[in-house]
Amino acid sequence: MNIARKWVLTAVLAGSMAGGGIGAAIMNATASSAATGTGSTSTSTASTSNSTAAAPTGTFKPNENAAHEAGESAAREAQEDAGQVPTVP
Repeated sequence: MNIARKWVLTAVLAGSMAGGGIGAAIMNATASSAATGTGSTSTSTASTSNSTAAAPTGTFKPNENAAHEAGESAAREAQEDAGQVPTVP
């Protein structure tokens, strides 16, 4: 390989590594601002979703609607009656 090709290859590799580093830095800054709520769009979204969303209770509540019950298998109904999250269709 002649010296000109080596320099071109070195320049291409350095440019791609620098571009990757810059891209990673931008993505990291974007992700951290979204996580902390410092971005302008994430702040407004977070404030509206936090005020209207209720905290989950942590207990399973089965769907006892007649239309839902009509298409439900006996195994699924047994799991719901036992207070388990259904794992069968």
